Amino acid sequence: MTERVVTVWADAPLSRAQERMAEARFSALPVVDRQFSLVGIISLVDVLRHRDDPHATVGDAMTEQVVTVQGATALSIVAHRMRVYGELRLVPVVERGALVGVITRSDLLRARRQGGLLRRAARRLGGTGLSGPLPEAMMPRGAGRVGGRPISSLRVADVMTDGGLVAIPAALALDEAAEVLLSYRFTAVPVVDDGDHLLGIISEADLMAGSSDAGSRTRASTVAGLMTYDVEVVRPQDPLADAEQLLTARGFRVVPVVDDDGVLVGVLSRSDLL
Repeated sequence: MTERVVTVWADAPLSRAQERMAEARFSALPVVDRQFSLVGIISLVDVLRHRDDPHATVGDAMTEQVVTVQGATALSIVAHRMRVYGELRLVPVVERGALVGVITRSDLLRARRQGGLLRRAARRLGGTGLSGPLPEAMMPRGAGRVGGRPISSLRVADVMTDGGLVAIPAALALDEAAEVLLSYRFTAVPVVDDGDHLLGIISEADLMAGSSDAGSRTRASTVAGLMTYDVEVVRPQDPLADAEQLLTARGFRVVPVVDDDGVLVGVLSRSDLL
């Protein structure tokens, strides 16, 4: 688990939570009282749902019913709870009511890799390393591209990330896919063919849970065996208000943007809507 936790108070303005998520590039924060007792969780989607209220506080927008674990909880139990609660990516670790840490899907993937279940990638996409400048898709969260403009006046193309995109092939080994997610701190990444046509998307949750057939887990070794094929997409010319529904009402973290030929031309994330 991560012991040095970025938190926010329930009586803080909602803008404070957005600022802290932007600074730390997190998608959610634990909410605590002055005794550091956990009282809720605030996420980017909570911020988006309440951003039209200038007087909203963190307490107004946060989720109060929080799934928690203790430090002695087995990782298999944490992983199971994250699979059961599909939207759950961050689980607070609590001892006697006090917040002592958090654990995320990335932490679980990293633990598996260090334990030898995921090999370090022998090669990188395109033969280049993952170090160096972050692509535009991974610039600090919360900087936002909507600003003060009304959503109803914008198209997807106005705010989508279309530079420095990262996508992977379906034949990529699962351990290499995990490396991409961990190295770039992605929650999901698009899967494309040689012509950049969108084939699907693979997420942290896919890599953690594995695919199943009639209740039996398959022995997938590549992205093709685990990725989601039937993906909701938007087009650059679509109204941004329609895309916002996918990211807030339907709970998607990332939505691929494709042209009329199905070629990946961008991605839209919750942070783009701020």
